[in-house]
Amino acid sequence: MSLLPMTQLNTFLSFSQEVLDARAAGKAIVALESTIISHGMPYPQNVEMAREAEQIIRDGGAVPATIAIIDGKICVGLSPEQLELLGTSPDAMKVSRRDLPFVLSQGKLGATTVAATMICAELAGISVFVTGGIGGVHRGAETSFDISADLQELAHTSVAVVCAGVKSILDIGLTLEYLETHGVPVISVGQEGFPAFFTRESGFKADFRLDTAAEQAAFIATKWQLGLKGGVVVSNPVPAAQAMPKEEIDAITAQALQEADKGGVKGKQVTPFLLARIKQLTDGRSLATNIALVKHNAKVGAALAIAMPAVVAR
Repeated sequence: MSLLPMTQLNTFLSFSQEVLDARAAGKAIVALESTIISHGMPYPQNVEMAREAEQIIRDGGAVPATIAIIDGKICVGLSPEQLELLGTSPDAMKVSRRDLPFVLSQGKLGATTVAATMICAELAGISVFVTGGIGGVHRGAETSFDISADLQELAHTSVAVVCAGVKSILDIGLTLEYLETHGVPVISVGQEGFPAFFTRESGFKADFRLDTAAEQAAFIATKWQLGLKGGVVVSNPVPAAQAMPKEEIDAITAQALQEADKGGVKGKQVTPFLLARIKQLTDGRSLATNIALVKHNAKVGAALAIAMPAVVAR
């Protein structure tokens, strides 16, 4: 992925010194989202998780670039103070594609979703992005039309997304069908099955199994070199020791979904509500699983980012 000229980038992008140094040195950079900090976990675990994920990427030989909207700029790489702000501020907006112009033009504080982070990463010339799980087709979407903008972004924004699949609160089968329709390949790491965030198996298979960073990088580079624009889902299951039993999480998810429906929870508030309720119903065990899978994804994402330049240069 070619980098845009700095003069063009300066309009909206603001790089941390660490990321600027990495760009100048040609080091591998890994993007990270910020909605998981502001809306995905409680404080202080959210900030602790963000710092630990960044350090795992550094330890893996790459440079982390957590992305957020602050003071009218897309900040690529955040300071400890900025991470703390996102983790504690009640004013941080959840920013997807449609929200970017508003939050930037109005100088609001914004935490980027998977879709928005993909857009910002591509603008910054970053081709690998680590998150927890991607959004998908919500249950009942045949009447609500509630489909995450993440899926459409994956269809046309050329960034590889390392995730633990999609959450069991979603319709996983329809999510995979949607991705197939839009030509988004789904890779699974270490197993044939597609993971379901809290659990290693969803009952569905990924399109392709590619276990090593070199194999994943070769696949992704080939896709883009063929002119096939759009993202790639690199689904990396949560480590077995931290995974939750499928039967338990399915039952708890069903209960949380019923409560959301009865409470009239809609739109962007659905996922934060469900994650918070699932955390309550599991006595915090789901949060520990969430943190574990993000850290595991950071390790896989760092290796992939390092492998990408070597493959592209061949």
